[in-house]
Amino acid sequence: MERTAIILQARMGSRRLPGKALMALGGRSILEHCLVRLATSELPVIVATTALPEDDVIEAETRRAGALVFRGDSDNVLGRYIAAARAFEVETIIRATGDNPLVDSDGPRRVLELARNVRADHVVECGLPVGAAVEAVALTALERADALITDPYDREHVTSLLRRDVRFQSLRAMAPRHLRRPGLRLTVDTQEDFDFVARVLEGFPADSMPALASIIQAADAVLVRTVVSQRLQRGA
Repeated sequence: MERTAIILQARMGSRRLPGKALMALGGRSILEHCLVRLATSELPVIVATTALPEDDVIEAETRRAGALVFRGDSDNVLGRYIAAARAFEVETIIRATGDNPLVDSDGPRRVLELARNVRADHVVECGLPVGAAVEAVALTALERADALITDPYDREHVTSLLRRDVRFQSLRAMAPRHLRRPGLRLTVDTQEDFDFVARVLEGFPADSMPALASIIQAADAVLVRTVVSQRLQRGA
């Protein structure tokens, strides 16, 4: 069977919320939340960060959490993924990102199984909350894309060419019905996102591993409380 691993991209220099990977949520950094949830898949987890000195702290946090680390190109994220996969002899990649502390811990298993069953180059689930999904992609497909790409956008976004180019077999599968909430943001891209996710996590013990279904319920409760509070303020 081919060697499979989760490769998670993370860096300190995010544009909208710099340093967010190490911001603390409920006693864990955002990066550690990602690593802990993904580790339940029992697949190796590799953090692919940049070779910039500012990302020394990403490497330190990754090693502290017990995950593997690879350091590569700061701008060519596709190239970083390919180099990381080659360095660890990975043939099938589960792609994750370091700004999704509430990623679905069951997602890697589902997309991997589907990719194997249909022999697809790329599989992603649709309908999950924003920030809950992972992708399965073959290293050979990324290498083919690398040779075809002319737009820097596709090197930054890794699988964007695979999703739209008919030369690749990319499958968009529907997520399990009880997890379909595409309008719900569980990613951390802005300070507003961070504040919302922090409120969602307040409802769980610090060392817990809530399932995505429970997280969605908690997020809905936070949204309801927010709406009620806003209405009360307007009526005051």
